[in-house]
Amino acid sequence: MRAFIFPGQGSQKVGMGTDLAAASTHARELFEEVDDALGQRLFQLMREGPADELMLTENAQPAIMALSMAVLRVLEKEGGVKLADVAGCVAGHSLGEYSALCSAEAIPLAETARLLKLRGQAMQRAVPVGEGAMAALLGADVAKAEDLAEAAEADGEICTVANDNDPGQVVISGHKAAIERAVAMVKDDKDRWGIKRGVPLPVSAPFHCPLMRPAAEEMEKALTETVIVAPSAPLYANVTAEAVSDPALIRSLLVDQVTGRVRWRESVLAMHADGADHFVEIGGKVVGPMVGRIVADAEVMSVQGMDDIEALIKSI
Repeated sequence: MRAFIFPGQGSQKVGMGTDLAAASTHARELFEEVDDALGQRLFQLMREGPADELMLTENAQPAIMALSMAVLRVLEKEGGVKLADVAGCVAGHSLGEYSALCSAEAIPLAETARLLKLRGQAMQRAVPVGEGAMAALLGADVAKAEDLAEAAEADGEICTVANDNDPGQVVISGHKAAIERAVAMVKDDKDRWGIKRGVPLPVSAPFHCPLMRPAAEEMEKALTETVIVAPSAPLYANVTAEAVSDPALIRSLLVDQVTGRVRWRESVLAMHADGADHFVEIGGKVVGPMVGRIVADAEVMSVQGMDDIEALIKSI
């Protein structure tokens, strides 16, 4: 069974989608559709930058989704391969969950773009710049990360596990001072915590922690007004690591996802246990390598350009 998986924030870079658009009118048309939905020249920003503007959450989120959907559009229109016919399930890392739902025809493209634009804006508004932070804990499992996060909390400040990415990488999120304490604690006593290193992440807000509650409330309102239908393939949800197809439950989980933990490692294990042995990352090369570290015997393919699309077609 094939699982189609979608990257989250951090996979954006200036030039993204340029080669694909040059090679395919179908890709260009999709980028234009996203631009029209947002009333913004997003694809120009993707092609040309500046990098600091593309890095803004409100731009990076729809840009990453647009590239994933452009790859699928080319796969379908030029390769004759429709995701609904070849995917046993879908999943996405954080914002990639929206890409996954769009790919499975649960949410239309234009609506997905608008939701992600709002999501990015709401996340940035939720916490003033400089008050929150995130850090990757390398060589950590969830239990070690939870112990460290609890020890780093003080004076009511939040430090919590945000992403359980793979067996050797967990991300923590919360107040900047608490995250800085956690990183310092690892540096000062690696043996005690059993964690190799804490690396501050270049993010503008502390995602997937209780500080994002205002953003969750904004997304709840927007999602209440969004028509969601059953996806063509089950979605393995970030916050439960379980398959879901019911639109009402999907809507609720998307709200929970804003403040909740991204249980990516568990999601991959669940997909694999349910029969997924081929994982296809669409539009990036981020979550695919994580899969390889989670399930050693899985076949993993990353699809970003025309050569990748042709290789995928041959493998199906």
